[in-house]
Amino acid sequence: MALLQDAMMGELHEQGKTAEDVRACLRSAPLSPHIVGAIKSAHARGCELRVLSDANAFFIDAVLAHHGLAAYFAGTDTNPAHVDAAGRLRIRPYHEFTVAAPAHGHGCALPSCPPNMCKGKVMERILQEEEAKASAARRRRRAVVYLGDGRGDYCPSLKLREGDYVMPRAGYPVCDLISAGSPPAAAVRAWAGFEDLRRVLLGIVDDEIARAVTTETEQDGAAAMNGGAVVVPADCRALPLPAHKEAALLPQAVRVPN
Repeated sequence: MALLQDAMMGELHEQGKTAEDVRACLRSAPLSPHIVGAIKSAHARGCELRVLSDANAFFIDAVLAHHGLAAYFAGTDTNPAHVDAAGRLRIRPYHEFTVAAPAHGHGCALPSCPPNMCKGKVMERILQEEEAKASAARRRRRAVVYLGDGRGDYCPSLKLREGDYVMPRAGYPVCDLISAGSPPAAAVRAWAGFEDLRRVLLGIVDDEIARAVTTETEQDGAAAMNGGAVVVPADCRALPLPAHKEAALLPQAVRVPN
């Protein structure tokens, strides 16, 4: 995908199109208000949002900046991009590879992963980072919710564990692969349309909030009965069970793909 994007940018450059022309085109592309609402609502609940995409950094940064959403995301993993000295937009693979050995860059043999990027490898790294942070804070690892629709989103869904969630888009390749292949250990919550995406995602988030509050309450009660002390994760303190779901704050991690 990265090399194809790079080739397309080369053709546009030969036609006299600049990187700013490309940016202007990206700004004209509509973004569903349900997507914007889901991002802002999840962030308001305390979710950590990330982008894991086989697009490229230039496209993603341009779209997020145009819609005022850049500050809502903690990080982006995608194909790197830059504008060279001639003003041409260059896009490189996330995992470098050669035509002779296309799997050399990431080593994943799953046929649904393109040679330039294995999202499963990236997800493994993210999960390891989450485990390390949870261990240091003496708390359970935060739940991960992964959204996707393409073939490349199948591999990362298999890296998720029990207690996590994968949200495949109904009728799209990742949903077909999950149905036909090995099911992920994570709970599967399909969605169809952007309004449905917002409903399903925030439903998961609010369920996780209620579960975290219930667990904290039970731990506090057990400590009082036993006269001992309970180590409560800092990001779970002062979280009352919301009377209305829209007012909740969630210390869970949510991953947003392309």
